[in-house]
Amino acid sequence: MNFKIMAEQILQEVGDSTNIISLVHCATRLRFKLKDEKLVDENKLKSVNGVLSIVKAGGQFQVVVGNDVSYVFKEII
Repeated sequence: MNFKIMAEQILQEVGDSTNIISLVHCATRLRFKLKDEKLVDENKLKSVNGVLSIVKAGGQFQVVVGNDVSYVFKEII
């Protein structure tokens, strides 16, 4: 899997880097705090190769990518 391409696609679908307030990750998820969740194209985001699902919880927009999350996180940062 090409983590750089995956990271670029995720960034595009969350509204680009200008829409991100903060980003952290846990064991399987990228946890975004976004300025405007309306800018997210959820259907396109779900269709990104490697994205397992998305979850909105606790004021975070979470993108589930599984065990490779740290590699995707590094590419986004």
